[in-house]
Amino acid sequence: MKGLKMKKSLLWMIVLIISISMIAAFAGCAEEAAPAEEAEEAEAPAEEPAEAEEAEAPAAEEDILIGVSIWSSTDPLGSQCKQIVDAAAEALGVKTMYVDQSHISEQVTASAETLAAAGCDGIIICNAADSEMTSVINTCTDNEMYVAQFFRIISEENNPDIYELAKSSPYYVGCVHEAEHENGYELGRILVEEKGCRKIGMISWAVGDATALARIGGYQAAIEDWNAANPDDQVVLLDTIDDVKDSAASRSAAEALMSANPDLDAIVVAGGGGDPLEGAMAAIEGADKVGKIHVGSTDFTPTLGEQLESGAISAMSGGHYADPLFAFMMVYNAIKGNYTTSTDSFYEVLFPYCFVASAEDYANYAKYFVDELPYNEEELIEMAGQTIDELKETAAALSIEDVASRHK
Repeated sequence: MKGLKMKKSLLWMIVLIISISMIAAFAGCAEEAAPAEEAEEAEAPAEEPAEAEEAEAPAAEEDILIGVSIWSSTDPLGSQCKQIVDAAAEALGVKTMYVDQSHISEQVTASAETLAAAGCDGIIICNAADSEMTSVINTCTDNEMYVAQFFRIISEENNPDIYELAKSSPYYVGCVHEAEHENGYELGRILVEEKGCRKIGMISWAVGDATALARIGGYQAAIEDWNAANPDDQVVLLDTIDDVKDSAASRSAAEALMSANPDLDAIVVAGGGGDPLEGAMAAIEGADKVGKIHVGSTDFTPTLGEQLESGAISAMSGGHYADPLFAFMMVYNAIKGNYTTSTDSFYEVLFPYCFVASAEDYANYAKYFVDELPYNEEELIEMAGQTIDELKETAAALSIEDVASRHK
């Protein structure tokens, strides 16, 4: 009996020892598991910053894309326009996209659609005729894309409906243009008074272009004033040959003028320089009448100094390639929210011309407008921070003297 009790006691002790061991082992496992669970709990909050990364950040400067619809970004004037706009874009850290539309109406209107499809925040455009701006403005309004014209203004007198459309669109920022009537008047005066021209032919481009019409009106006014003051020394201005947009058409027009008028002593390329001017000069050279037939036009050429010296060109206005820079600044500030647009008005910036009638005149111009840009990076950045009134003053002040005083 005693032996049996001892066996039972021994058995219970063994069971007790095993139980205690199992409990200890379980506790040890629990202690080892705890840090893992705590680690899992500690890792859980790491998912929260991911939500912060998805939050939309404010638009950076490099996110701004401004389109440029231009007749040509490679001809003499167009390439200068591109150079100064690109300089401004680089200074401000924004992107640009160019569409060359050759001043063909269908291509002008399509250019706005192309730039909208590319995601442009705004565009600047040099259209060929006011009629195209109906489509352009509607495209920009539909796509919430700001637009400003350069070298152009919509004629309130000739196209009041389009003018009102521009005023009513919150995305039409405004326009930059030259005093074209005064431009034509001064060139006409130079040809008549200084060069002695008495029979003048005129070649122009797109029919209905407000810029060309105003410029032609200035030539006509200069000649009318001369004729009124000099009844015994009259000047004849022949009917304008319109819709001349390329070199070949301009050469043909100039040849026709010379053939029909043996006493012709001047040809005006009223629509501007570039290909039409080159075509007219080629016709005059082909007829061996360089220096005998004076040429007046607008838009400085790369070789204007030599052309003035040889007599290929007699009177020229230009230096206005910075015009689109101001349209660019207007659109940039509209995108940034600095220039408030409205549904009953728009901004208008008037830009000055430089006039030259000799190689010496051009040499002074070339020093500050050809050898370097009229604005450096620091000045471009400063310009972008100007109010619209300050921007207007900056544009109006541009001249050879103005650049010389800033770039000593």
